[in-house]
Amino acid sequence: MALLQASKPVGSPLIAEVDMGGGSDPSVVMVRATVVQASTVFYDTPATIDKADRLVAEAASYGSQLVVFPEAFIGGYPRGSTFGVTIGSRSAKGNEEFRKYHAAAIDVPGPEVDRIAAIAGKYKVFIVMGVIERAGYTLYCTVLFFDPHGQYLGKHRKLMPTAMERVIWGFGDGSTIPVYETPIGRIGALICWENRMPLLRTALYGKGIEIYCAPTADARELWQASMTHIALEGGCFVLSANQFCRRKDYPSPPEYEFAGVDGEPSPDSVVCAGGSVIISPSGVVLAGPNYEGEALITADLALL
Repeated sequence: MALLQASKPVGSPLIAEVDMGGGSDPSVVMVRATVVQASTVFYDTPATIDKADRLVAEAASYGSQLVVFPEAFIGGYPRGSTFGVTIGSRSAKGNEEFRKYHAAAIDVPGPEVDRIAAIAGKYKVFIVMGVIERAGYTLYCTVLFFDPHGQYLGKHRKLMPTAMERVIWGFGDGSTIPVYETPIGRIGALICWENRMPLLRTALYGKGIEIYCAPTADARELWQASMTHIALEGGCFVLSANQFCRRKDYPSPPEYEFAGVDGEPSPDSVVCAGGSVIISPSGVVLAGPNYEGEALITADLALL
């Protein structure tokens, strides 16, 4: 299904395995897609968008038409944080942590959305971007969609935050489950564990989704089985993007501390191992999964 498969560390030369079979069929539309596996610059949204600009530029330099970013890339996935929550009370330190997290989120629409749209227009690519959306005092885990003309298309809010995520993120609803008809295929997205909601997946299948984006924070090997199942079930390409993070990618303690029985990780400890992957409608892994570090993971998708 793909002419090119690649998984490359950010900033390194593109290394590809090329298979020219089927590339001459005029009925096939070839789409080069990249999933980004990289960490947020935590608590620094301008720097994170600068990083996104560099990553999109690199993906576009070798012909990518679609670039998919991880869950909560802008705003950050607050892995390991408790925000000082106990039943019936919140600590002063936890309140301050949430204030900083809230400040790193973005308004939709807003200036950061305009800047991402400009990046999409500058490099002539579609962008699917995981963000933390701020709406008053409520935060949402959201995916934003942009086209190569520099237009913001719309958003999907995560319907059901997973477990403790419900302490910090609001619930989405059925008004934000879009599938966009584009020249490179019908594109939509679900976020992390909401991919395990059968009726929600069915809503996308019913809209004829062809490029199914799955930004996530789940780096477990088990996640790969879910992505393969969705590709087969939906007859669509699945593009799953996750962050690769070490402890040092987050602020140092005491500004940011990891909770848990194992204690504070060392600076080089991997706290999210990635596993970003691209899978064909027949269940073939086209690129990835990558567990080695920050990377741009690319494949050519053959859409009939």
